[in-house]
Amino acid sequence: MKQFQYTRAVNQQGVLDAIAKPGTKIIAGGTNLVDLMKRGVTAPDKLVDINYLPLKGITATKTGLHIGTLALNSVVSENSLVVAKLPLLSMALKAGASPQLRNMATVGGNMMQRTRCTYFYDTTMPCNKREPGTGCGAVEGYNRMHAIFGASPQCIAVHPSDMCVALAALDAQVIIAGKKGEKRMPFVDFHRLPDDHPELDNHLGKDELILGVEIPDNNFAKNSYYLKVRDRQSYAFALVSVAAGLDLDGSTIRSARLAMGGVAHKPWRLFEAEKFLAGKTASEDTFKQAAQLAMQGAKAYEYNAFKLKLAPAAITEALKHAAGLA
Repeated sequence: MKQFQYTRAVNQQGVLDAIAKPGTKIIAGGTNLVDLMKRGVTAPDKLVDINYLPLKGITATKTGLHIGTLALNSVVSENSLVVAKLPLLSMALKAGASPQLRNMATVGGNMMQRTRCTYFYDTTMPCNKREPGTGCGAVEGYNRMHAIFGASPQCIAVHPSDMCVALAALDAQVIIAGKKGEKRMPFVDFHRLPDDHPELDNHLGKDELILGVEIPDNNFAKNSYYLKVRDRQSYAFALVSVAAGLDLDGSTIRSARLAMGGVAHKPWRLFEAEKFLAGKTASEDTFKQAAQLAMQGAKAYEYNAFKLKLAPAAITEALKHAAGLA
């Protein structure tokens, strides 16, 4: 590992001043960043520890719930407000990583984590995300875990987070601080598709800091479900995951929220399927139709064609659980 400087920030302005300088990265829980540094994937000159900033709160607002960027994944998943108002988020967090990692990982760090593509982590292999212009080893390589939506010839990696899938489905807003003050960004716009710049994972500026997320009040608490299909029950990333929320009036669907993980470079929101479900009767047949609609535009590679069948089955199953039909 390359030698680096380490400093602790005591206020927000100190962080913003530090990260404005090239070669500086933020560290909080470090559950992903330290791994990347050990493997030589990233080599910052300086780390700024932000754990002393007062950004761990989980508080109710007039319109929803605010969660600070330094709130631990384990704390958020067990928080009484989250469990009562946003059970989908709690379920997604508990499906992620391991208890030990959840006890260290922060909300902001979870949002900023990078792909677990093996070609990205192997510095002997070509990877446009790690080293732009070198090619994508996964396109012609072993691509079982890779994208079926939104990929480009430059990169077919997937975003690894479970938490982010739930936040995308729940219409969260990201609160960001920068030199020009604070701004808000829809969570669905925070992460990027690879296009011609797969080295860029999100739309956060190099001189900006995530302060937290806000999730608006909704009517999905009684009918939510997070389904994660993976190779083993613990400490495994999703082959396919689905965050499903339904607002039901009896058996009639007032509105729906759906997002997928393990299928794209960002949490993949299923807007067309949501529109289709609105006003329909909650039934397995309705859910299968929505699942097929959600698969429009999907493209598989040599080793992940199974996702074309697994994904719609997972959508159907998650919706059945959310509606109480499973």
